[in-house]
Amino acid sequence: MTTILITGASAGLGAEMARQFAARGNDLALCARRLEKLEVLKAEILAAHPDRRVEVRALDVTDEDAVFEVFHAFADDFATIDRIVINAGLGKGAPLGTGRYEANRETAMTNFVAALAQSEAAMEIFRDQGRGHFVMVSSMSAMRGMPKTMTTYAATKAGVAHLAEGLRTELHGKPIKVTVLYPGYIESEMNDRSENRNPLLVSTEKGVRAMVGAIEREKATACVPSWPWAPMKPVMRHAPLSIFKKLI
Repeated sequence: MTTILITGASAGLGAEMARQFAARGNDLALCARRLEKLEVLKAEILAAHPDRRVEVRALDVTDEDAVFEVFHAFADDFATIDRIVINAGLGKGAPLGTGRYEANRETAMTNFVAALAQSEAAMEIFRDQGRGHFVMVSSMSAMRGMPKTMTTYAATKAGVAHLAEGLRTELHGKPIKVTVLYPGYIESEMNDRSENRNPLLVSTEKGVRAMVGAIEREKATACVPSWPWAPMKPVMRHAPLSIFKKLI
């Protein structure tokens, strides 16, 4: 039985990961800002899988001290944390230079600086245990600089991918594994208010099934769902700018 810690687990991709991992026989340590939503999710999971163990704690990942406290409290609860999924994130943003610095700063602090704190706390646990599986949720937007409202978001997702890749280089050949996920368009709280539904958008359940499958296979990197995002990866990275702008 595997114990999995998931941040940003109260809704969207995090909550669906919790449901699917529980269905596959895993115990869960779930944290997010909204404790009441975590309690509802815990009750739902235990009703479906009464033999699972689910612990929940409130956590604002931008509170750096709390990140370390909560991660280590979960480690004390379970004695061992086998896998940590750094999933919490924010999708705010505005074109640079348009007077919305506060939105871009909030995204940068939540998606990168807070992810750094989570990475530090996760690696303290794994180094102490001598093993573990570190999972970073990035984005297909990390493949290349993105325009307008996506500029800061994409930059943060590139940054966290490089954090994880740096760990993988350091830990190569050791019993701490590293996975970086690059989700494409998956339905979540971050995009459910969009007026224009992207034709490539897949349901939360389908998208997360691809994420969970890649995590359980301990893939080094995975574009999820693999179609169309795996073949899109080199196109996004290397297409001439005139073509790339039409794609996005």
